[in-house]
Amino acid sequence: MTTGGDAVTPGGNAVTAGGGGAVIRVLIVDDEPLIAAGIRTVLESVPGIEVVAQAENGRAAVDEAVGRRADVALVDIKMPVLDGLSAIEELRRRVPGLRTVVLTSFGAEPNVLRALQSGAAGFVLKNCTPEELVRAVRAAHAGDAYLSPAVARLVLGMITPVEARRRREAAERLAVLTSRESQVLDLVAEGLSNADIGRRLSMSETTIKTYVSRILAKLGCANRVQAALLVRDAGPTV
Repeated sequence: MTTGGDAVTPGGNAVTAGGGGAVIRVLIVDDEPLIAAGIRTVLESVPGIEVVAQAENGRAAVDEAVGRRADVALVDIKMPVLDGLSAIEELRRRVPGLRTVVLTSFGAEPNVLRALQSGAAGFVLKNCTPEELVRAVRAAHAGDAYLSPAVARLVLGMITPVEARRRREAAERLAVLTSRESQVLDLVAEGLSNADIGRRLSMSETTIKTYVSRILAKLGCANRVQAALLVRDAGPTV
């Protein structure tokens, strides 16, 4: 997990505008016109990011995502017709290649857990800075996950008991991994980026990226956050 760069770590470094690579196409989903306009202004001021559509509720977001070729959707939680969390679940089914980031004022624990378990690639609070919003979009597009620092602290502080069945099921899912894959996943769960894991294991960043992709596929996880939560559920190994 990280909250900056290409992983999810609280804080993170400021993102410089521009950079190489393809243009990131963004869908904004928010029922407050003023908020949506502000998000659009921030994103469209950054080279390499293009807002391709807006939606005022979750149902319209699904329709827009199916009809547009967006890469990342910024989704509010509290919306009419279809709430943001339900929309994320449907978007994952209907548009599996779209990466979603929750952008909301409601950072309560149930919202965070449901969003991440539904496959969201990030969770950002609306009081974030413009730089943080851009970091979240770029991290999601890169296949990583991003949590606002406050949300990351909340996730790390979740010490709820794990039921025996849940622990067993998580351990059984992790058992399909090779020893090297398990080693890489443990470092992912610690919040290390691909580059940091590569340095720790004396492997190239490209090789680590390949390992992470293979791990997510084996575990049936949408992103690094889900995989890290699975490691948490399994508990410490002896």
